Amino acid sequence: MNARFLTRLLTLACMAGAALSAVAQGDYPNKPIRTIIPLAAGSAVDNGARVLLQRMGTDLGQSFVLENIPGSAGLIGAERVAKAAPDGYTVGGFNDSVLTMVPNIYKANWDPLTDFAPISLVGTIEWGLVVKPDSPYQTVADFIKDAKANPGKLNYGSGGSGSPQHLAMAIFAQRTGINLTHVPYKGATPAAVATAAGEVDAAFQGLGTVTSLIAAGKLRLLAVSTPQRLPQYPNVPTVSESGLSDFFFNSWLALVAPKGTPAPIIDRLYSSMRRSLDDAETRRQLVGLGITIRGSTPSEFGSALKDQYALYRKVIQDNNIKAD
Repeated sequence: MNARFLTRLLTLACMAGAALSAVAQGDYPNKPIRTIIPLAAGSAVDNGARVLLQRMGTDLGQSFVLENIPGSAGLIGAERVAKAAPDGYTVGGFNDSVLTMVPNIYKANWDPLTDFAPISLVGTIEWGLVVKPDSPYQTVADFIKDAKANPGKLNYGSGGSGSPQHLAMAIFAQRTGINLTHVPYKGATPAAVATAAGEVDAAFQGLGTVTSLIAAGKLRLLAVSTPQRLPQYPNVPTVSESGLSDFFFNSWLALVAPKGTPAPIIDRLYSSMRRSLDDAETRRQLVGLGITIRGSTPSEFGSALKDQYALYRKVIQDNNIKAD
């Protein structure tokens, strides 16, 4: 009796698994997909995600409904994704701060390495050092020189303690031997606006956040933190060219799902993302936002996540970066 019951139970489990797989592959998605972005509207990830997900929605025949949940360094929004039903109808559009920086500083109710199913590292968001248009600093060297002459008197804005803006400048200051005052804001966009208004002397920012401000003449791009100059800013030098050899910094536009999301659903989302990145207009818009297309597989993204988490853990510890 027990043996027959066990056999029947196993058979039913296999049938249920097969049915779920069939639904995931054949019927998914059959309703809009909620996309949580634990960052402010207008941030580099938000801008890039909107371009990508509009195309993915067309490809999949269902819209992606974006919900920005900024604040608490992204902890709340990320938790909503981590705790969501693993049915493919909630995904997250994250940057590497949420996944690899914030959990190394703040107490999180989720684990970035185990509570999410990686979909893809869609692209890297290229960065640059920006100042207000009438800033006296014409070059990175000018900024470094003044900072060395006035220790602690120059300040910079960031999206909060442990944000990419914070870490980028902390690494820059460490490499150059300068002492700057950190002014945290509630998100990358407010920090960019504050820089344009002259509330702070400078900021490292993802180009996707500041492209419109640069185009409108409200910010000036001193240098980009890429290995080579960017085609969209051919006259802007790299930080390395400006006297700080081998300085490099970028961030991520990544898609994740709650852990336990069935593999066929992850594969469908990944495949749709890849087809969307093959669309010329989508690529053009993403590149225009300062995003370098990557489109990594879920496995590749999982490996990159582990490596980046360990890297920034060391940077945070070395610079004694604490929560606000």
